[in-house]
Amino acid sequence: MTPQCHSWRRPQGLSAAQRKFAHSLRDFKFEFIGDAETDDERCIDASLREFSNFLKNLEEQREIMALSVTETLIKPLEKFRKEQLGAVKEEKKKFDKETEKNYSLIDKHLTLSARKKDSHLQEADLQVEQNRQHFYELSLEYVCKLQEIQERKKFEFVEPMLSFFQGMFTFYHQGHELSKDFNHYKMELQINIQNTRNRFEGTRSEVEELMNKIRQNPKDQKRASQFTAEGYLYVQEKRPAPFGSSWVKHYCMYRKTAKKFNMIPFEHRSGGKLGDGEAFFLKECTKRHMDSTDRRFCFDIEAADRPGVPLTVQAFSEEERKQWLEALGGKEALFHTFNRAIVPRPEGGAQLDKMGFTILRKCISAVETRGINDQGLYRVVGVSSKVQRLLSMLMDVKMCNELDLENSADWEVKTVTSALKQYLRSLPEPLMTYELHRDFIVPAKSGSPESRVNAIHFLVHKLPEKNKEMLDILVKHLTNVSSHSKQNLMTVANLGVVFGPTLMRPQEETVAAIMDLKFQNIVVEILIENHEKIFRTSPDTTFAEPTCLSASPPNAPPRQSKRQGQRTKRPVAVYNLCLELEEGDSPSPLKEDPPSSSQDTLSTPSPTTSAAHGPPGLDGNHLAADGGNCGDATATTPSQTRPSMVQWLNMQSPTTPSSNPAGTPPSPRMSPFPLSPAASIVDKLPECVINRKARAVYPCEAEHSSELSFEIGAIFEDGCGCLIFCEPCILQFRPQGNPDGWKGP
Repeated sequence: MTPQCHSWRRPQGLSAAQRKFAHSLRDFKFEFIGDAETDDERCIDASLREFSNFLKNLEEQREIMALSVTETLIKPLEKFRKEQLGAVKEEKKKFDKETEKNYSLIDKHLTLSARKKDSHLQEADLQVEQNRQHFYELSLEYVCKLQEIQERKKFEFVEPMLSFFQGMFTFYHQGHELSKDFNHYKMELQINIQNTRNRFEGTRSEVEELMNKIRQNPKDQKRASQFTAEGYLYVQEKRPAPFGSSWVKHYCMYRKTAKKFNMIPFEHRSGGKLGDGEAFFLKECTKRHMDSTDRRFCFDIEAADRPGVPLTVQAFSEEERKQWLEALGGKEALFHTFNRAIVPRPEGGAQLDKMGFTILRKCISAVETRGINDQGLYRVVGVSSKVQRLLSMLMDVKMCNELDLENSADWEVKTVTSALKQYLRSLPEPLMTYELHRDFIVPAKSGSPESRVNAIHFLVHKLPEKNKEMLDILVKHLTNVSSHSKQNLMTVANLGVVFGPTLMRPQEETVAAIMDLKFQNIVVEILIENHEKIFRTSPDTTFAEPTCLSASPPNAPPRQSKRQGQRTKRPVAVYNLCLELEEGDSPSPLKEDPPSSSQDTLSTPSPTTSAAHGPPGLDGNHLAADGGNCGDATATTPSQTRPSMVQWLNMQSPTTPSSNPAGTPPSPRMSPFPLSPAASIVDKLPECVINRKARAVYPCEAEHSSELSFEIGAIFEDGCGCLIFCEPCILQFRPQGNPDGWKGP
């Protein structure tokens, strides 16, 4: 057994593999697009280091256990073998020697002749008797030693074994303690993963929608730019004879007001490296005739400082050549601009006027009177035809005055809420204005939670008076809605998801703007949570502009032990409903609020992308989408379930401010998208939820008579109020006749 113990305490293969794996986890780095990450993404990054530390600590405990084998098991066994078993071997040698001597003497004694003298025979008898007495004593000692060693084995061998297994139990107990300390972090990490998955689904849906728009109308999706014309052109570079000339691709930009033309050479085969740019003032531009060159789509430009030396360039198509000629003032001028300016949304009938305030107050009054406790308030979609009809009636002054939404059963609450959201979307400009859109986004990405509130407080008071007044009325109502979240399941975070894209509608749809959606939701959440301070008090006049907010260190929040206590954090509620339209009604064309998580704790990487013809590596103000975002204090995870499923309430996420001083372009409204059915974590409810159905997402092995054992997927269903969620991750079931109940995680 001892050699086996020696080999057991040297598991080089397992130890080396685990340490190597832990080292790989520690050094692994996620790549991300943009210059910032969200809290969830940073927590996911940090989780690999946590896993590495966990494995390292576990392996250290294993090594301690392996080293203790020497003291607790091997040395006592070696001592027992040498001292006790060695002594028995020596006694056995003596016994065997005396046995041989005794029987030899007896054989010799029996061969003596009877004719010997009596004295000689008596002396021989005495010698045999003495030898027999000595042999008996030695035999007794040997037998006693054998009995002693057999008895000693029962404690001197088993006692080291007990110490060894006690050390092993200590190792497993320490592993259990590490697991307990790791458990709350694991649950928070599951929320971070769920948030990231939901964000991915939402972002992918928006990107696919934008991609389809670009695919269908590529010209209409060109983004606004400070340049009159910009894009790729091939420039002819003439060489001395007999080498002829070569055509080099350049990214060209022209500003008509200053008549300044910029060219930057770009070769994709060199890995996208940029050459030295050239700039000059344009003198004139003329179309190149086909008979003067063997290439199509060519035109000449002439620099003011190089008269008489035209530069021949080639566009990608005849249409692009015409656009360049028009922008550069060439002979073939068209009656449209090269780059599409930002087209304002049609005003329609929705205006920020007295009628608009009447519509808002009527809808809010109806919702608070009839449906403040309706589950999924503002998340449930109204029927399209009914919503449009109600909105048309509200837009009519006479019909609006006669319409009584508070007492009318003809209009469902979901129709009223959808009409209210559609009215806000139909405004020529969002309530929080295009001008301040970026300013509102910046504080949501950087600074501490307090500085974010102060920055948004400051910005709200910069809004036009009518915008601020209507925003005050709406946010006050949303505060009231969130106060009934136990009944309607519309937490502050869920309301932020609904109204973020509505109140902060982007002026231009880009991928970077889509990545900023979560920060719009954070701004709305801050408004709801701090309504009284923001709208009832004046901002600090000494407060710096939001763009100057200091950035927080981009470190992920450290994992803390449960025993250290946790700060009070807002619960992260997951609310989902499957929404179905009534038969005969067409699906609503209104752009509904996405059921995705958009409030995040740290910053999200915003992809740095080029436009369809944007050059790589140039100023992000006009050539690339800005990236970098930081989130708010808590992460919220809405996901999709069936109507019959219970609403799972997630554990709370850690709060750590993060930073990114750079701003990003405004983000568009999100469209509905499905969410992946990831498991949610049950959180502590303010009060027990009774008469529910629950499904086990983890197996449970009972460790006490008061606990239940069940497998993954087990369904707990009860209609008599016996199924209760009342502690963190604890389901309590009280069967009849057992008031104490059984519990299971």
